[in-house]
Amino acid sequence: MIEEKKILLHTCCAPCAAGSWERLREQGYVVTFLYSNSNIYPRAEYDIRLENIRKFADAIGIELLCDTYDHDSWLKRVQGLEQEPEKGGRCTVCFEFNLERAAFFAEKEKIGSFTTTLTVSPHKESRMIFDAGERFSRYLAVDFKEKGGHKRSSVLCREYGLYRQSYCGCEFSLRDRERGETGG
Repeated sequence: MIEEKKILLHTCCAPCAAGSWERLREQGYVVTFLYSNSNIYPRAEYDIRLENIRKFADAIGIELLCDTYDHDSWLKRVQGLEQEPEKGGRCTVCFEFNLERAAFFAEKEKIGSFTTTLTVSPHKESRMIFDAGERFSRYLAVDFKEKGGHKRSSVLCREYGLYRQSYCGCEFSLRDRERGETGG
């Protein structure tokens, strides 16, 4: 039986989860986090983000599901898009990859709907994420930037002592950041 008031929240990191989960809870949802981020590079960055989402989930009493790290599959999916700029075609494919994984977990866990924390970032175009999510019947489009979501994220990061990364996560955004070409 599918639980309609449960929602799976794909989380890219603890800061984005911190700025998103409260709004869903206020709307009456029972939130489960999903850490599914095969795009993150290097593995040490993936691991520190995982450690911090675990810390946050434990602190607020939310269940955390973890997907398998499969960076090679993600690289195959974005092959040919390595030179795309941030907010370009590579990001669209990355969003689709992560939302596809979230859709799989929502189905597997019999959770009524899912969404993603990616929209809380001021460096992400929410419309691109919504467009990527439209192909999934259980996807709920929520713009977590609205209502001060990013600002709330910053407050909660300080309160819980959460690690804040300085780039999106993939090696291409890291490369561009090191060149001074993108945000985080």
